[in-house]
Amino acid sequence: MRFAILALLFISTLLGCVKRTISITSAPPGALVWVNDREVGRTPVDVDFLYYGEHSVRLEGDGFEPIMTTRWTQMPAWDAPFIDLGAELAPINLHSNTLWHFDLEPPNNDPELLLNRAEEFRDYTRTIGGE
Repeated sequence: MRFAILALLFISTLLGCVKRTISITSAPPGALVWVNDREVGRTPVDVDFLYYGEHSVRLEGDGFEPIMTTRWTQMPAWDAPFIDLGAELAPINLHSNTLWHFDLEPPNNDPELLLNRAEEFRDYTRTIGGE
C-alpha cells in the first residue's frame, strides 16, 4: 500500500501544468487596472486567467483620462479542447502569456471641444432616431 501511495505521489510530480497570464503595461506606468471588474493592481501587472476570449479592461491613472475597453486573449493550439488534456498530463510546464499595452492620455478639459463633441453626438442621434 505504501508503495502505491509513493508511486502515485511520484507520478503526480511528473505531470506538467498550464499557466495562463495576461501582462498589462501602460505609459506612464502605475495605472490602476481592473480586469473583468476585478481590481488586479498597478501597471506593470501580471494577471492569471482561466478562459480565453473577451475581457473587459479599465485603467485609471492620476492626471490621465481613464480607459475603458475590451481586449481578447487568443488560445494557443496546445490549449484547445481535448489537446489540452495531453498538455496537462505531459511532464512539461506550458505558459500562455498575452501582452496588452495602453497609452494613457492627458485629460481633455477644453469646454469648446466638449461642446463640439456634444453637438456631433446630437446630430448623430438625430440621423439614427429622427427628431
